Amino acid sequence: MVSFLDTIRAHAVRTPGATALRTPAGSVSYRRLDTWTDGLARTLTARGIGRERVCAIALEPGPESVVAVAAVLRAGGAFLTLDVTQPLPRLAAMLRSGGATALLTRSTVRRSTGLTVEGPVIDLDELDGPDGPDGPAGFEGVETSDGWPEASGRQLAYVSHTSGSTGTPNAVLIERAGLDSYLRFIVRDYGLGPHTVALQVAPLGYDASIRDTFAPLVAGGTVLLAERSTLLRADSFAETLRREGVDTLLSVTPSFLTFLAQQDRAEERLSGLRLVVASGESLLPFLSSGARRLLPGNLVNQYGPTECTMTATRYAVPPEPETTADLVGTPIDGMSARLVGPDGREVPPGETGEIVLGGIGVARGYRGRPELTADRFRPDPGGPPGARAYRTGDLARRRPDGVLEYLGRSDRQVKIRGYRVDPAEIEGVLLGHPRVTGAVVTAEPDERGRVFLYAHVTGALDTVTDAELRRHLAKALPPHMMPRRFHRIDRLPTTRTGKTDRAALHHGRPQVAGRTP
Repeated sequence: MVSFLDTIRAHAVRTPGATALRTPAGSVSYRRLDTWTDGLARTLTARGIGRERVCAIALEPGPESVVAVAAVLRAGGAFLTLDVTQPLPRLAAMLRSGGATALLTRSTVRRSTGLTVEGPVIDLDELDGPDGPDGPAGFEGVETSDGWPEASGRQLAYVSHTSGSTGTPNAVLIERAGLDSYLRFIVRDYGLGPHTVALQVAPLGYDASIRDTFAPLVAGGTVLLAERSTLLRADSFAETLRREGVDTLLSVTPSFLTFLAQQDRAEERLSGLRLVVASGESLLPFLSSGARRLLPGNLVNQYGPTECTMTATRYAVPPEPETTADLVGTPIDGMSARLVGPDGREVPPGETGEIVLGGIGVARGYRGRPELTADRFRPDPGGPPGARAYRTGDLARRRPDGVLEYLGRSDRQVKIRGYRVDPAEIEGVLLGHPRVTGAVVTAEPDERGRVFLYAHVTGALDTVTDAELRRHLAKALPPHMMPRRFHRIDRLPTTRTGKTDRAALHHGRPQVAGRTP
């Protein structure tokens, strides 16, 4: 198969001097990106990276993290990117659940994290040649080559993680055909090209970062890699857009988009955006605020789980949008979306059903979780023999024009700042605190319609502060899984059958005696 890396290489041949990556320290041309990737891929091959081998990448964001992903794929392997700012126990759990048998990193990251694998550790500091301004000088003069073995579409491309109810993140296995099809769709459907200047927004370790980085490169455009601290503040984010001529944002959560729209001179600062793609949570609060008028270009609402290569449907939001329904559109190329009832049969148009996704982007399943895989990945009656479809747990109804209207979850999972979170994972960590005897985490909307986590806890907690509970959680969980509020109660309410009555806990008003500090 012709991979997306072959397309990027073609740009290096046709327009070798064009800028592929732009950073505060300088730029990397397409020619340099290709030779750098080739050199590192040869090193990885010599260390045993190849077909079905998972190589974890633990690097700070920057050009070398982009090259690392490309080099692992060119060597025939599969990558697992890690956000090195996450808690160390969680990173170690991801290495184990993801089946990493190699680690690509730097000495500073190794010292700060202590990460290791049962296999080779490739330390970029130990490779020959000091780093130059746009790539290791040791790779200067490496010629491009088409001598790499042809990859199969069924080969593993990458491993991503979702929150798991067992307390361990679930490792999702994505194949190359799905990744290639998706990146090419983004370029084609959204009109990306050599003119595109896209800002990488999503952090490493989050699958949206793959879209942010490689879709613009497939198009022959430029990816801007800004300092992470710059992206976390509205003023510096907006100024970066203006100063660097950014015209494309491929991974913005609606909550952050709403935050940008509320800043001074928002219309002026966002005026240069030709395309904004929102995903990860409901776009309704943003649209209801009237902020669509601040975006003169195209606005796309994307929907899709990690288990289906990031995106399964998209909806082009018109200049005068509907503000009473969360519309997620129609399937992207190569994907299908059925709505089924509890009996597994498709529901008629207009009726509510669970979204079941099929097509080229459906993952193999969860690594090491055969029962969960069998439950979520079912035979696809609309696909070729052996094809499987993914039961999302999301509810929707189909409008007469075929557009899907998202109606929420059928289970407890929620989206927080674009991340899918299983509250049971947080509850498990809370129960590890010596003073906590009971814990239930619910999702609540704030005054702007944004969802946050609310932890209801029982136990001898009179002298335990919220800060102490957060410190306990931070040892194992990333920031997006941190409850905004803690609600101390005497006991958890139960239903007649003895199960925790979660509905009674919503909005922090349980039907039992309690107190909120």
